[in-house]
Amino acid sequence: MSKHTLLLGTIFLLNMYSCVSLKTSSESPIKPEVQTASESDTEISSAEFIPYLHLEKKISDVVRTIFQDSKGNIWFGTQNGAFCYDGSTLSIVNTIQSQFGQNVTIKDITEDGNGNIWFGHTDGISVIDSEKRTTNYYERDGLLSNDVWCILADYKNQIWIGTINGVCKFDGYTFEEFAIPESEIDTTKGVSSSKMIHDIMQDSKNRLWFSTNGGVYIQNEDSLSNISIKNGLKSNFINQVIEDQNGNYWISSSKGLFSLEGESLIDKTAQFFNDNRGTGSILEDSKGNIWFNVSQNVYKVQGEEYTEFQVQDGEKDLLPFFIYEDQQNRIWFVGFGGAFRKDHEKFTFITKDGPF
Repeated sequence: MSKHTLLLGTIFLLNMYSCVSLKTSSESPIKPEVQTASESDTEISSAEFIPYLHLEKKISDVVRTIFQDSKGNIWFGTQNGAFCYDGSTLSIVNTIQSQFGQNVTIKDITEDGNGNIWFGHTDGISVIDSEKRTTNYYERDGLLSNDVWCILADYKNQIWIGTINGVCKFDGYTFEEFAIPESEIDTTKGVSSSKMIHDIMQDSKNRLWFSTNGGVYIQNEDSLSNISIKNGLKSNFINQVIEDQNGNYWISSSKGLFSLEGESLIDKTAQFFNDNRGTGSILEDSKGNIWFNVSQNVYKVQGEEYTEFQVQDGEKDLLPFFIYEDQQNRIWFVGFGGAFRKDHEKFTFITKDGPF
């Protein structure tokens, strides 16, 4: 993606599941201060976990993201909504919906300090609390835009939401816009804007890193700094930033891969590939290996050596959107083609029946 910038999944939106009727409540576990509508308009419902019985083997043709929560549940964010594997059953959560009761594409998932699970999607944000109640928030509740691309719970338990129209934060009551300078529109993408936020990352110093079309913006208390072409990047279109175990930062862009080591910005592109192709999702695993993808090709970097491969299982292959390591230190790859996991030296295609 990311986690996040590959857009093929958006053209496959399907209304494949009937929507359950919402049981609204006058009291929300996370109560918004509504700016454009009354409190009763905020949708709150008991989360419906429906056993997944779709006839196809794939969890979904397009899996945008994957997340394992503090209880060990594995969440899949797909073009057909959110799925949860609780250790025995794969279920679809039918209460994460658009403001018109329709299905949504889940683009990002995070967990806050209270164990609430937050979802950023194509029609706002949603949260499932510890009592398995779902609350859906939209622009009418004060959200900056319904087109959400990334979501993060910070160390203060504030929720940061990156949208096609900029960034806002949510304290459980009020949405507040966070100003980031406008930038260019990426004309190579089907969806882009001058305020688009691709990813938000919190580092070990509790600073926030925003991946934008204007480079990387770093929020440190009351200051906002920028890393862009003027600092040596080949492109201002940034997909993702991660921090590794040594305190260095890896920057994925539309033209190559870079690392920030202290004050030095290092172009890593030529070490792995010889052109200006864009890099997508980045991960550092528990062993200190760096994983990233360049279109369908995946790279695993071990010190000064690297391995290049494609995620395949027989005739099934994957265009990766997101690379993830779970609590069992297993590496997952999700994207256009479903979900795969690296099991020792082979890739396993994960269907609705597992293996999980």
